[in-house]
Amino acid sequence: MNKLRIAGIGMTAAAALALTACGSNGTASSGSSSAPAPAPSSSMAAPSSSMAATDGVTTNADVFGPACSQLPQGSAPGSLDSMGPQPVASAASTNPLLTKLVAAVKATNLVDTLNSQEAITVFAPADPAFAALGDAKFNELAGKPAELAPILQYHVVGKRYDAKGLASAGSVDSLNTAGGPVKIEGSGDNMTINGAKILCGNIPTKNATVFVIDKVLTPGTNK
Repeated sequence: MNKLRIAGIGMTAAAALALTACGSNGTASSGSSSAPAPAPSSSMAAPSSSMAATDGVTTNADVFGPACSQLPQGSAPGSLDSMGPQPVASAASTNPLLTKLVAAVKATNLVDTLNSQEAITVFAPADPAFAALGDAKFNELAGKPAELAPILQYHVVGKRYDAKGLASAGSVDSLNTAGGPVKIEGSGDNMTINGAKILCGNIPTKNATVFVIDKVLTPGTNK
């Protein structure tokens, strides 16, 4: 947990992450009186696609995946509109797909740590992914925070990515650096995270982009 606090707090330096944070870079400076000022270029007027991928900030329109339809609609708790303004751990606590993950985060006292990060990516195993471990194993891990914390760290990247940014990166380093890189393959609906399928991706929250996946990632599998 300490490692997550140290790594997470120092790694991310994106601007304050409202969901509309992908604004323009400002206006061009004025020219001299003898020549008209140049018009702002398109890259100055709006973020390019590569900038958007680097920033990793998404909107509800960017969300994709077969399980997204299982989220509540409108402004109900757990809906996209409800989760968007909240920091990631608080948002996840209302998501009906992530009750086991939320329990794991609470067991390791990582709620405040995740909520305090500025710009992260979270690979969030859905409840069936934890169910595959079996209740006995899950309860065992929940009772051993020192063992559970590195597993959770492996699901958090200290930089905010959207799906296009992940596809371009090919692999990303988690906050559990000893666990090795997380491998990204494919793109769009066919993207996998260390072989895990994306059930609902590009979910925007105040400080993170979330990808709900169908497996619990195992540190060290891509060393």
